[in-house]
Amino acid sequence: MERHIHQQLEEVRQSLLAMGGKVEEMIGVAIAALVERDRDKARAVIARDRDIDELEVSIDHKCRTVWATQQPTAVDLRFLIAVTKITNELERIGDSAVNIAQSAEILADERPLKPYVDVPRLTEIAQSMVRDALDALMQRDTAKALEVCARDDRVDALYNQLFRELVKYMAEDPRTVGRALQVLLVTRNLERIADHATNVAEDVIYYVEGRDIRHSGS
Repeated sequence: MERHIHQQLEEVRQSLLAMGGKVEEMIGVAIAALVERDRDKARAVIARDRDIDELEVSIDHKCRTVWATQQPTAVDLRFLIAVTKITNELERIGDSAVNIAQSAEILADERPLKPYVDVPRLTEIAQSMVRDALDALMQRDTAKALEVCARDDRVDALYNQLFRELVKYMAEDPRTVGRALQVLLVTRNLERIADHATNVAEDVIYYVEGRDIRHSGS
């Protein structure tokens, strides 16, 4: 019985890792679509939304099966609780990547307001937060999870800087409003991705230590 539950939990881990890899890739392709003004890449990201939704449902079903048949306790139970929350965060990250791709598709025929430099920087941080939060889960590394949470401040600072720049563009030249609003949506979705990655990291800490650090500032 104990060996069987460990096999089932490992299946859940691997499925979750695969889901995380897919949403991380979606972020990168969506930003590439924006920078390269590549409508095909944008549409490819949008088309993958259904796959992410199906993975969320599949992983949740696996978790419910373990609950129903194995009656897990202690750390295994916390793991399953964390996974059901993490899959929801990953699904929302996928939704944000789709939102970015939709903005990229709209902007494909438009001249950029300025060279995309800060947006890829913001993307790199957000992507690394997703990747490191999932690594923390697999390694049961709470120090890494806490570092992911701390990195969210860098994202917020860069997002606020970009927000001010885009508002300035719109104020100085009303003709830029449409483009600036789409770029603003992109940056807002990247900021949300970082928030979801932070939530994943907090769930990792709950799983490993049984400690809920939400809203604690820890």
